[in-house]
Amino acid sequence: MPEQSNDYRVVVFGAAGVGKSSLVLRFVRGTFRDTYIPTIEDTYRQVISCDKSICTLQITDTTGSHQFPAMQRLSISKGHAFILVYSVTSRQSMEDLQPIFEQICQIKGDIQKIPIMLVGNKSDETQRELDASEGEALASKWKCSFMETSAKMNYNVQELFQELLNLEKRRAVSLQVDGKKSKQQRKKDKLKGKCSVM
Repeated sequence: MPEQSNDYRVVVFGAAGVGKSSLVLRFVRGTFRDTYIPTIEDTYRQVISCDKSICTLQITDTTGSHQFPAMQRLSISKGHAFILVYSVTSRQSMEDLQPIFEQICQIKGDIQKIPIMLVGNKSDETQRELDASEGEALASKWKCSFMETSAKMNYNVQELFQELLNLEKRRAVSLQVDGKKSKQQRKKDKLKGKCSVM
């Protein structure tokens, strides 16, 4: 499928098993599966309206292993925004994000202009190795946004993508849920063009 210039590309990175695919599938299809199936790379498209025109939110769900460094570099160079996912049940999964973050900095240069969300997934789990405060601390060190989610409980999934789009400075972008907007969103819309999931 040819890529259109009005595609807005979001790339999801993280260690194997942290729930990258679960987050993406919960957002795009509203589904959740308990079984773990490793991903090589999948791309999902969601049509959104953007600056009063239609564009496509293209979400690339990357492999959790480091076997494909060329694919990883390509994903970073083509990405407009990044979601870095770790599991709150695994300190190692948070540490695994450091080289990915460094590579994004290296390839993208000034990352202050790039929307990046650090995401602690599986917040519904009781066996935590990481508190929210540790995610917040890392996000503040990396100067990016932070959110905890649970793909299983559908907690903060829609909000995650909305927040990521809110960080987009070059275009006004926002999700629209069920065609209804909050008063706050309607006020924002009057101020600027916007993007929304349809």
